[in-house]
Amino acid sequence: MNRHPERILSDKNTFFKKYQVIRNLILFIAISLIQHPLAFAQFGTLSQEAKVSLITVGPGRELYSGFGHSVIWIYDPVLKLDNAYSYGSFSFETGNFYVKFLRGTLPYTISVAPLAPQSAYWRAENRSIKEQVLNLSTSQKQKLYNFLENNHLPQNREYQYKFFYDNCATRLAVALKAACGDSLEYEGYKQEKLSFRQWIDRYAYLQNPWADFGMDLAIGTPSDEIADPEQATFLPDNLSKAFSKARMITPCGILPLVASTKELNRANPMSRNHRFTPMVVFWSLAIFVLAFTYWQIRRQKVNFTLDKILFSIAGLTGWLILLLWFGTNHGVTAYNYDILWAFPLWMPLIFFISENRKPSWFQYLLIFYGFLLLCATGNLMKHNLVLIPILLTLIIRVYYMNNTLSKIPNGQHDNGSGKADTTNY
Repeated sequence: MNRHPERILSDKNTFFKKYQVIRNLILFIAISLIQHPLAFAQFGTLSQEAKVSLITVGPGRELYSGFGHSVIWIYDPVLKLDNAYSYGSFSFETGNFYVKFLRGTLPYTISVAPLAPQSAYWRAENRSIKEQVLNLSTSQKQKLYNFLENNHLPQNREYQYKFFYDNCATRLAVALKAACGDSLEYEGYKQEKLSFRQWIDRYAYLQNPWADFGMDLAIGTPSDEIADPEQATFLPDNLSKAFSKARMITPCGILPLVASTKELNRANPMSRNHRFTPMVVFWSLAIFVLAFTYWQIRRQKVNFTLDKILFSIAGLTGWLILLLWFGTNHGVTAYNYDILWAFPLWMPLIFFISENRKPSWFQYLLIFYGFLLLCATGNLMKHNLVLIPILLTLIIRVYYMNNTLSKIPNGQHDNGSGKADTTNY
């Protein structure tokens, strides 16, 4: 007779638990083995004739197309498959579209369409089109096709677009790495080292100097970081060059990733006649303000209409910068030191002065703002020196207000002549 029945019961419980664990593990492995091939079987199997290409589209005239575009094209004549995968799609029918667009929360999606209709549209826009046929094995083509099709499933196709870090170009490099694994030697774009802002300037200024100025105004110090070789491929042209430098490790040795390159469309040179650039306009404004201020001082004119226009614009610009800084999810609009000269509180503080009265604190405000303008000179290169005439314009008017306000009492004066009453000073 066993003297320890409780020990027998414990051994049975232990055996039963181990049995459950082993059974569940076997079931999990079996289900995984069954589901894994089925997960990709729904996408079809590419033939030996399948071709995978990187399509690079040159910049267009519009701001949204000014940096180019990238798509992966998979063509299989046997399956009659013609799929161009693009990660740059969004829908105007999205709820609260404009709010989400401004806040940087608008979802982007991967879209699939035949290449020919898209090429016809790009040709009509006079944009260059280049095809780079990729040197992939049959299994790598299949893996890439599966990856892209899986991304295109309704539950997977949306993603949070980030212009610098996660866009239509960077996603293609991720897809290629997923398909090729360690067989791919890919280092990104290493020919140049520029900041994100410098890369933008190279494209945006040629397309539209005012758009370039607006983008420089909106983005903050994160855009001044030097883009590493992989980050630099956020631009389609850089991605294309990075692909041309990449290598594939194959049983036959190391081969270039790009097997061949073909120009599908050559864009005609675009005429760019930018006469009224930000530099021209702001220097013209600075010269006008200097001449007008000199006339006001010589004639002892007391009028702050120009100041209310200029500083209310500066204040509104500052509030916009704060909105982009704290109210959006773009990731690159924070720490924007244009806030120094675009002082938000100018709107509404500038309206507290008039020809008849000055607030007792206003001169302290001018001194403080003068210090901010001095600090803002450290940000000159951000706007390719366009900030120089802007700061000069504001400094001239601060000088005028300071000199004029010192002659205005905290009360009424004779304003019939439009001149400051200086007899008591």
